[in-house]
Amino acid sequence: MTKEELIAFEEDIANEFNTGKIRAPVHLYFGNEDEIIKVFKRVRPQDYVLCTWRSHYQCLLKSVPPSLLKKRIMEGRSISLCFPEYRIFSSAIVTGILPIAVGLGCAIKKANKDEKVYAFVGDMTSETGSFWECFKYVFAQKLPVHFVVEDNGKSVCTDTRRTWGLSELFVEKFVKEPDQWIKEYITYYKYTSKWPHAGAGKRVQF
Repeated sequence: MTKEELIAFEEDIANEFNTGKIRAPVHLYFGNEDEIIKVFKRVRPQDYVLCTWRSHYQCLLKSVPPSLLKKRIMEGRSISLCFPEYRIFSSAIVTGILPIAVGLGCAIKKANKDEKVYAFVGDMTSETGSFWECFKYVFAQKLPVHFVVEDNGKSVCTDTRRTWGLSELFVEKFVKEPDQWIKEYITYYKYTSKWPHAGAGKRVQF
């Protein structure tokens, strides 16, 4: 799946939403194509990918057929996409996938399997206690879990840094430390999206 194909998919979903054909919320990506493609160069078919409510790109890059993905989105499942056969799961609950990622990591380690868990979260989620508790357990137990923090600077419609009174996110400072071990457990990147938190720029009455 190329950068151009990812963008085209989201543009199509945006059009379907703005014309009232999707009677449920959608959360669209834009601006992070290069970064997420780079992450997925490390993700193998046997690995698990866990996401929040924004997961269209992850599904496509995990080889979910675009036609099947669009069908589920058109049915109103954009924010809770799960495809067990492709080992990708998402949750509309903030921090909801984090303990699941830890549990999967524990099971993989116990079974001594050649698998890994990639857990995608947003910048606001990365500031929660749940994120850091899960991270500390993964680190202490050396579990096969890798967190991907995608920072678009927003928590819904609020500036994340202003919300916490920070100039930098904690994870943003953490990954700048000279000790490179952190990169085994966390990937962090910033991006700017043209889409609002939810929807595609028009007010749509369901």
